[in-house]
Amino acid sequence: MKSKDNVTRSDAITGAALGALGVLGFSMSLPATRVAVEHLDPWFVAFGRAVGAGLLAAAYLLVVRAPRPTAAQWRRLAVVALGVVAGFPMFTSLALQTSTAAHGAVVVALLPAMTAGFAVLRARERPAPAFWLAGAAGLLAVLVFLALSGSVSGALGPADLFLLAAIVLCGLGYAEGGALARELGGARTICWALVLALPATVAITAAAALRHPPAAPAAGWAGFAYLTVISMFLGFFAWYAGLARGGVARVGQIQLAQPVLTLAWSAWLLHEHVPPVAVAAAVLVLACVALTQRLRFGKPETYGPERVTT
Repeated sequence: MKSKDNVTRSDAITGAALGALGVLGFSMSLPATRVAVEHLDPWFVAFGRAVGAGLLAAAYLLVVRAPRPTAAQWRRLAVVALGVVAGFPMFTSLALQTSTAAHGAVVVALLPAMTAGFAVLRARERPAPAFWLAGAAGLLAVLVFLALSGSVSGALGPADLFLLAAIVLCGLGYAEGGALARELGGARTICWALVLALPATVAITAAAALRHPPAAPAAGWAGFAYLTVISMFLGFFAWYAGLARGGVARVGQIQLAQPVLTLAWSAWLLHEHVPPVAVAAAVLVLACVALTQRLRFGKPETYGPERVTT
């Protein structure tokens, strides 16, 4: 039986495991985007992947015969769609026309803090002071690592502003989606958000395709396919279910490991240099993540009956 005051340990463990699986899937999003936008129009990449994922989502909802969301849930799904279906893909696609995936990891390091902030505002969570200290330590470790690895250089440019906008909207979409997943489940939350966005994503994708007919080598389409199936669809099944079970702020801190993983993918797929200091930084970051998972949290308030499913 779940305590009235705290997330149970089993839910915390399950939430962390699901969150880690989601982060693993998301960690290759920037390298995949970088490969895709080298050959395809960034607007086609940003919204075309949402169209593909939206069609998969519609099929899933039909197969499971998912009940339609309530009017209040539709409004909250619009916030999710704004953040993770439109905002993050659009701004990262624009940024990675000129920025490297490794440089993008610098700004991604801010995502756990942004998610935790929105968890307080949107998911009504109240992390303990020790949580903020552990999260800040992990964030600092990531930023120091990225600075030492040479990913931080130059003045703030348009690509950095695009990335910052992407992180703000993504943090909002993560927090709202994680809270809503307590009612709809992780899979149905992202699926309904994708379906809700389909009229807009289809229109923008069609316009982009007419302006620049899509043509790319196999690598470009492989990157686009990964973004469609994993980054925009299956990754969210695990991610939102993890946020719902373990708490948005707590599970959101697992993202501290994402920049390190992103740099690893960048080195392997894009041949970007990552120094040996990455190993030490990764150990420190994962230690901070582990600490945030052990701290006790008050159970977040809910907007309605709690029904956690995947």
